[in-house]
Amino acid sequence: MPVAEQFTHSDEIHPIDIVETLAEFRDWDFDRVAEDQIAMAVEGQWRTYSITLAWSPFDETLRMICTFEMEPPEEKLPKIYEALNRINDQCWAGAFTYWFEQRLMVYRYGLVLSGGQYVGSEQIERLISTAVSSSERFYPALQLVAWGDRSVDDAMQVAIAEAYGRA
Repeated sequence: MPVAEQFTHSDEIHPIDIVETLAEFRDWDFDRVAEDQIAMAVEGQWRTYSITLAWSPFDETLRMICTFEMEPPEEKLPKIYEALNRINDQCWAGAFTYWFEQRLMVYRYGLVLSGGQYVGSEQIERLISTAVSSSERFYPALQLVAWGDRSVDDAMQVAIAEAYGRA
């Protein structure tokens, strides 16, 4: 039975409950951090990504962050930031940023569900698969900029064709 069929369209279903059911169905390692937050590990081709989804009833937004460790040499940070600007120009949904203090590359997205809208399992699955596929697509380019002494233009050529992970 598809994951989508496990839910009825109802305002009663908490978004994080849907994420938890999806994580169980996909056999992802997860931890229900709080009623409104879940953290999980999703394996990609290049690495395992840490994904956290949190529901904010105040602004009716389901926030997702997908992170992976990255510790580029400090002198490469200007090139990393230049690459991030180029990468974000190619992202239709979500955006990348680098959290220097935590040494994490972060893909973020917020799904606004104002006016009592509900989220479906298909939307959540698309959020997660987009985060993983975007991370997979641009990971090699970021590595080439950080460690391969490649120009941003050369490194971005690697990201021309989209890569697909297993989200």
